[in-house]
Amino acid sequence: MAKKLQINRRDFLKLTGAAIAAAGLPGAAQALAASVPASRRSALALQKPSKLKMNWWGEQEAPGLEAYVKKTIEAYKAKTGVDVETTLSSTDTVISDFQTASAAKNAPDLQYFWNGIYHMESVWLGYVEPLNGLLPDDLLKSSNATVLSIYQGKQYRVGWYSGSLLWVYNRDLFNKAKLDADNPPKTWDEFLAACDKLKTAGIQPMVGGLKDGPFGEWFLGQMLSSQIDSPVEALNLFTGNADWRDPKYYAPWSNLEQLWKAKFLNDDLNSIELYPCIDLLGAGKGAITMIAASLTTKLQKALGSPDKLGTMVAPAAGKGKMGGRPISDVQGLGISSQSQYKEQAADFLKFMLEPEQLNRMYTEVGAIPASLNWDAKQIKDNKALQQIAERWMQGKDRIPYISNLMPVLFWTDAMFVNAQKVVAGEYDGAKAGENAQAVAGKWREQNPDLFEKYQAWAKDLANV
Repeated sequence: MAKKLQINRRDFLKLTGAAIAAAGLPGAAQALAASVPASRRSALALQKPSKLKMNWWGEQEAPGLEAYVKKTIEAYKAKTGVDVETTLSSTDTVISDFQTASAAKNAPDLQYFWNGIYHMESVWLGYVEPLNGLLPDDLLKSSNATVLSIYQGKQYRVGWYSGSLLWVYNRDLFNKAKLDADNPPKTWDEFLAACDKLKTAGIQPMVGGLKDGPFGEWFLGQMLSSQIDSPVEALNLFTGNADWRDPKYYAPWSNLEQLWKAKFLNDDLNSIELYPCIDLLGAGKGAITMIAASLTTKLQKALGSPDKLGTMVAPAAGKGKMGGRPISDVQGLGISSQSQYKEQAADFLKFMLEPEQLNRMYTEVGAIPASLNWDAKQIKDNKALQQIAERWMQGKDRIPYISNLMPVLFWTDAMFVNAQKVVAGEYDGAKAGENAQAVAGKWREQNPDLFEKYQAWAKDLANV
């Protein structure tokens, strides 16, 4: 369903970090606060614009979304007389473009945001308006933006469509290896046993690609969940209140090492990128891989039938309360703090969350709406998508994606480096933990303002 994204994620993150550094946390926030006097903001809020501006992303991930957005805007204009001018951002500039425009006091009214740190840094810069009071509390909650969209009690995004992380498998290859395709492995030991059976049957057990990094992020985020009880425990690893050198925290890299040494992963793991590795499963050259929910339909088409793709939660490899549970993540939309028409922008978001627009999201694009108000029973004859909607998006035991807490420096210098060096045989789990601890400490020293915000964020997540 998603196109291959030609993106160097490391460069993308560095661009983001550079934009933040250039803006400067305290100065930027003060400048923004002073840019429009309170009395002026109040007066402007009462005006009705002829046009709103929106920057967004998603066609790259969910082909058909651009036509959907255009049709939604046409319907909204017919209803209200207000048009929305859109700009489709590229993957590597969707964050930095917004921050650059905000620093120049030229931000769009509406902005697409990835979850967690990918929009929270813009919140800390003062660039994003809290939605509380602009949208009803029940609508904010039902939009399903996840707890990682909340800071100090304020919500900064509404959920748009599913970006949840999961593991998928080729049911035909499971059957060939005499595995129960209706009951995929739930624990790490069960998973290793299944990989052994697949390998014995001449089938590549798992396929991945570490060249560009996201596979390593997905693996760390999902396997670390097995070791922790709450998101704040993961965040504590960055604030220094927990230590990456503890075996349970570096366990994900030990898990990766175990898979690699057992030859359960493809030999070219370090030299292949994320999307080509996922294509291997669609081509029948691997039994198991990790994906974002938006890729499900694409893989089903590649396999020739929706019935050939199975879904599973990352196998629980530890004793943490978050282990063995579906990871719910969503793409979202928010409002610039600089918008002179915040109420109108909020009205457009409300319109996008109406039942008719949510239904079109699925029927016209094939993406699963994030909203808890969307009826997942509309999905017919597609068990995998039904499971994603019911378990990953609306299930009671779902958890947030903790890799969305990862600082930029940690992504580039710890997560990415560790994964590649483990596969290269240069690191074991313990060595990876030492590097992670050192990089986390370096980040705290270099980013005292962000570190302060992380500590406040930890308090928000303490009861999750």
